[in-house]
Amino acid sequence: MSDIQKELEQRVLIIDGAMGTMIQQYKLQETDYRGERFKDWHKDLKGNNDLLSLTQPHIIKAIHKEYLDAGADIIETNTFNAQRISLADYGMESLAYELNYESARIAKEAASEREGAFVAGAIGPTNRTLSLSPNVNDPGFRAVTFDEVADAYADQVRGLIDGGVRSEEHTSELQSH
Repeated sequence: MSDIQKELEQRVLIIDGAMGTMIQQYKLQETDYRGERFKDWHKDLKGNNDLLSLTQPHIIKAIHKEYLDAGADIIETNTFNAQRISLADYGMESLAYELNYESARIAKEAASEREGAFVAGAIGPTNRTLSLSPNVNDPGFRAVTFDEVADAYADQVRGLIDGGVRSEEHTSELQSH
């Protein structure tokens, strides 16, 4: 039985709140999203909140700490849209693994500063759907395939696991797949 399962048998655990609304409080500009590494990126990056784990990691860690200080037992990684399908909007598909890895590492670091805190990997929906055609003239058309979605999520989960988000009890099982 994992530590979190033991805790859940004893009490209700509180999970953090929305990362996006906390990020909005910082009133970040395009240059803040870009940082030094992406200062010459060919697309606008403002709004790519997951990227902040690379360009503004201190902000992401500070938000995690705020939630922990407010009583959260579980903090979620800053990875809601950090899979290659959604990152394509910014031309950053190749950063999916790195974003998940770094986001997990930052959350794990913040959680380690408070005894009994847990980290959950945040995985949101993609910005493309498998169930409907985006083309009204071609109802059978899909902008993405099931295999592409499965591969994107697998890459995201690998980054989260390698960055430290995992159940010790199931690590070997997850790594063998």
